Amino acid sequence: MNPSQPVRSITLKDIARKLGLSHGSVSKALRNDPEISKATRDRVQTAAREMDYQPNPMGAGLAEFKRSSRIVPVHSALAWINCWPEPKQLRSYKEFDRYWQGAQGAAERLGYHLEEFVCHGSMTPGRLEKVLLARGIHGILLPPHRIPIEWEDFHWENFSAVRFGRSLLKPRVHVVTADQVANGMIAFDSIRDRGYRRIGLVTQRRRCNDEGDRALSRNISRDRRWLVEAGFLMAQAEVDESQRVPVLFLDVWNAGSNQAELEEWLKQYRVDAVISDLAALPEMLGKAGYCVGKDIGFAATSVLDGNADAGIYQNPEEIGRVSVLVLTSVLNENARGEPPVFRQILVEGKWVDGASLPWLKK
Repeated sequence: MNPSQPVRSITLKDIARKLGLSHGSVSKALRNDPEISKATRDRVQTAAREMDYQPNPMGAGLAEFKRSSRIVPVHSALAWINCWPEPKQLRSYKEFDRYWQGAQGAAERLGYHLEEFVCHGSMTPGRLEKVLLARGIHGILLPPHRIPIEWEDFHWENFSAVRFGRSLLKPRVHVVTADQVANGMIAFDSIRDRGYRRIGLVTQRRRCNDEGDRALSRNISRDRRWLVEAGFLMAQAEVDESQRVPVLFLDVWNAGSNQAELEEWLKQYRVDAVISDLAALPEMLGKAGYCVGKDIGFAATSVLDGNADAGIYQNPEEIGRVSVLVLTSVLNENARGEPPVFRQILVEGKWVDGASLPWLKK
């Protein structure tokens, strides 16, 4: 061999010629297309490694440019699975409705149609699986749920899926969610920037009366509350100890004691601003004799559903958009079931000023 001559790259045609397969079959096998048997896929991928085949990035880029430069027809549907006992309640939350809007817009731009499937009552997970397979739907988005879902008769190895948040523990598929730790820090720092010094976090902690309650408690605590608390405490650790206010946990199972606990906490720690994920808190502050926005500042961890106009906007449309980007990438890899490597993609929110937490005069 003349060392001055460039070494010719291995092509798909070379692999196809060696294995006695068509160019198209080799291409699909390297992309894990389920139309090609697993045995053939393994044989092609082994040959590609042995022959030191390297994809041509310029060719791949050109192919992607051609795909993105034309109007993409709708070629398939993506499933949004709703297993809420009252299905309409899911998107009554503005945060979750904007997840849908962001996901729907991204799906349409990529040539997919996002369709909601209600899994409740006679529509069991097993029956839903048959409906999805009959429709040729293999991509699933799982929005937040309040209670666990029994998936025993649903075969996730037939599907690619992405979860919003951590409320569902199963299936263990990739997650796209708000960066609650960062949001907690942003909230604390933003409130201090506006002149408040004794800032408190109020959230709820569930006492578990039975095993069902414990399952529900784990479901909720893994989603938002302890992450917001973590970010809040990290930011609070940077201020003088004399200005730190302990987190107040209100007992959801004993609502009668909450008002008294709140009032005692406010007086004991001389709180001048509160951040909370509890939409009922402004009303409770009013009952305690505080005028929100005048006597005390109040910010919500979600300005969409927190009953306050100041606080964190969690960029839910972006969370929805990114969830579809992740799902379509997994679909394009023909990866099904629970992945061997679990990914969590966090979307940072932003602070929004409002009348419930005005700037203090200097």
